Order: sequence, then structure tokens, then C-alpha cells
Amino acid sequence: MRYGTVVTIAALAVTLAGAACNRQTNDRRDTAARTETAQPADRTAEQQQRRQDEIARLDSRVAEIERKYTEKEGKVQSGRRTATAGLQEEVKEDVTNVKQAVNGLRTTTPENWWDRHEQVMMRTVDDIEADVRRLAGKVEPVQPQGTSGRTAEGVSTAPFESRRDRLVAEVRARTDAMERALDNVKAKGPRETEINDTKARVKKLREDADRLASAKADDWWDVSKARVTEYVDRVQASVDRLDDNKP
Repeated sequence: MRYGTVVTIAALAVTLAGAACNRQTNDRRDTAARTETAQPADRTAEQQQRRQDEIARLDSRVAEIERKYTEKEGKVQSGRRTATAGLQEEVKEDVTNVKQAVNGLRTTTPENWWDRHEQVMMRTVDDIEADVRRLAGKVEPVQPQGTSGRTAEGVSTAPFESRRDRLVAEVRARTDAMERALDNVKAKGPRETEINDTKARVKKLREDADRLASAKADDWWDVSKARVTEYVDRVQASVDRLDDNKP
């Protein structure tokens, strides 16, 4: 074999080997790229499944609450137990609303969670305040600490944080006023049960505000889920005390 032919064959072998290496390298890069692309999608799917599982557990709890409510309300209607008309109306409304609250989690997103959260909290404040006023006679209006009108001194300037801080300040001020009003109300029997139930609603509202004070926009699911979960807890407790009193 001539020397030139040997050199040509050797060069061709080197070229082919290099091409094979390049293909392997490219294949590894393609695989890595596909893996990197798949990982966020996998995480999103896992998070979505986790949320669905959490909602399913809440659905089961609500179904049990509805069953217990039917049983206990039956005792009240039969006369075996007694409860004030106000407590009966409030518990009935809560049993309906808690189911809607759980359903609302299914359509809660990073884009709509805050508007929903703010609306629910302010509507809840208004509802509870009306009941406190009915039980206590009046609720002294309170200016949120460090605020003038709707603008608070020292609140964060970022859009989410500033809205959060204003809401927390208002809810805390109004729950403080409601707690003071209820402290002056004394009662026994069914009326005392209703007052205790209202105090529990005020306490839950205050806890919601305290949790929200340190929340960030990225906490949207945890904050929303916690609000609904604790609402389920509170409604369950209200249903349990519905038949506390004998005639």
C-alpha cells in the first residue's frame, strides 16, 4: 500500500471519529435541553396535582359538615335542642358559603387571588361587624393605626405590599373594636353560645389578617388555601355548638 493511501485512510478515520463524537455531544446536549424543558413542566403538573388533592380533602370535610349540620339542625327544629335565631341563620349561611369557598379555590390563580382575597376579607368584616353591632348595641369606629383615610404612613410602596398593608391595618383596627364591644356583653344559655360563636369568627378574622401581614405575592396558593381551610375549621366548630343548649 502506498504511503499516500495510508495517510488518506487515517485522515478519513479521524474525520469519522470526530463526527461521531460531535453527534454524541449534540445528542447529550439535546437530551439535557429536553430534560431542562421537561423539569418545569413536571413541577407544574406536580403542584397542580397537589392542589387538586388538597381541594379534594376539603370537599370531603365540607360534605361531613353538611351531614352534621342537617343532623343538629333537625334537633333544634324538633325542640330537643335550642339555639337563637341569629345563630341558626349564621350557621346556615356559613354552611352554604364554605362550600362556595372551597369551589373558589379551583379557579384561583396568581392573577386573580388578591382581588378575591381582599373582597372576601372585607365582606367578612362587614358581616361580622353587623352581628357584633346587633349583639353589643354598637361598635365604636376606629381609625387604623398610623393611617389617615386610606393612606397609611410607613406602608410599603410596591403595589402588592401597599395594598396588603392597608388591608391588614384596617382589618386589625376593626377586629380590635369588635373584640372590645363583645367583651362588654354578658349572657347565658343560647345567647351566650351565639356570642361565643361570634367571638370565634372575630378571632378567625384577626388570625387571617396577622398571617396576611407577612405574605408575598408568590404565596398566593398557601394564603388562599389557609384562609379556606381555617374557614372550614371555624364552620365545623359553629355546627358542633349549634345544639349545645337544651330547652
